[in-house]
Amino acid sequence: MQGRKNYQEKLFTSFQLSDRVPEENIYRQILKLIDFHFLYRATAPYYGKEGQASVDPVVFFKLMLVGYLENITSDRKIIQSASMRMDVLFFIGYDIDEPLPWHSTLSRTRKLYGENVFLSLFQEVLKQCIHKGMLSGRRQAVDSVLIKANASMESLLEKEILADAATYSSELKDNEDDNDGKTRTMPIVKSKDERFGKRQKRNNKTHYSPSDPDSRIATKPGKPYLLSYLGQVSVDTGSHVITHAQAFHADKRDSQCLGEVLDQTVDNLGREGLIMEEVLADTNYSSTESLEKMEKMELKGYIPNFGGFKPEREGFIYNEEHDHYVCSQGKQLKYRGIKKNHSISKQYLSKASDCRDCPKRLSCIGKSNQKMITETLSRPLFMQMEHRVKSRKGQRMKKLRHSTVEPVIIGTLVNYLNMKKLNTKGLSNANKCLLMSAIAYNLKKLIKFKPLQAPNWSRKSLIDRINNKISQFSSVFSVMRSPYL
Repeated sequence: MQGRKNYQEKLFTSFQLSDRVPEENIYRQILKLIDFHFLYRATAPYYGKEGQASVDPVVFFKLMLVGYLENITSDRKIIQSASMRMDVLFFIGYDIDEPLPWHSTLSRTRKLYGENVFLSLFQEVLKQCIHKGMLSGRRQAVDSVLIKANASMESLLEKEILADAATYSSELKDNEDDNDGKTRTMPIVKSKDERFGKRQKRNNKTHYSPSDPDSRIATKPGKPYLLSYLGQVSVDTGSHVITHAQAFHADKRDSQCLGEVLDQTVDNLGREGLIMEEVLADTNYSSTESLEKMEKMELKGYIPNFGGFKPEREGFIYNEEHDHYVCSQGKQLKYRGIKKNHSISKQYLSKASDCRDCPKRLSCIGKSNQKMITETLSRPLFMQMEHRVKSRKGQRMKKLRHSTVEPVIIGTLVNYLNMKKLNTKGLSNANKCLLMSAIAYNLKKLIKFKPLQAPNWSRKSLIDRINNKISQFSSVFSVMRSPYL
């Protein structure tokens, strides 16, 4: 007999969300692992004692976590998804017929709280990972990723040069005085590119985004130019747990961010008594400041030196006693002074007369008049790093870094945890979003982690294991001795 379901809504019903959400549900497991009540103390300074009650801070952070765990980029869609999900309603503490906050409340509350509140939640989740024995904190791998800003390249405007504007205004006033009140306009001189109709190349020095002034024009090899932020992530090599995440301006070099990342990573681990000893990073983090910072913090780094550093200079020998170089033709390149660019370096120059009639002139200096060699003041640190990276352990550390931090950042945060494009504006909000993405990642790792069980070394278990092995070998020998083989 064919069955047919007739649906009619009940006027009264007995229903509990806790009965419908299974025990293995991710949101139910998060509630068992993390106590969010500390957020009330952390957010108390942002509220007064009078006025209308705000959204519950714990509810706000739980809704933010839902967005990152479900890879939802819009605050509006977070509320829509939560209203249709029983497990999410149970997670945030709302009943099935209770109205949820407006989506605009999420964006306003995100702007209200400082970065320290988001960092405190990140540190709380990291503390739970440490207490479960997931990481030792000894070795950390650092890498970066460009995160697309919530701004378009088409909205870029040219920066106004205030100094030139002030000069023009003073000159215009002088002209008015000289001509008895008659205004004389200054001729507009167009550049060569403007006269011939060529489009001016846009960069961070000449253009900015009015909708998101903190974003910067940046790109990766083979990628288009986009307004972005630079995300720096530190990952424990043993467990792949994120130990720190922070956003920077996209026009910064990785080496300029490393010092701040190391300070905060050491602080996050030190809160639970863990000591950081080694740092793994790629060539972009190599600089004099980075090596000096690690030397000061007593950290052992495995960072390949940048291309400008040369352990040996072919055809030139350095005389340490007299501080000069000698070329293959016996001519000296004497020390001429300090050169300041991205780093401080010593400059050595040859005489133009020595290079004029040199038989190796074309291959050595080309069309230049003299040979110049620049040498960093931190050469001992670079040489130490060169030997360390090229050692057997250094080669292993390179492979370990590739297999640790890159899958975490590109494979997970960007593709699955809402870090492909920001839905906020400003550096502070970008940092908050990156921290929330890292929190969601660590929570997933925390839920899946199962501690290794210690083997049972009791006498009875050992005897049973030995007897099992003897019986296995006996069966094998009996088959081998069979006459039918």
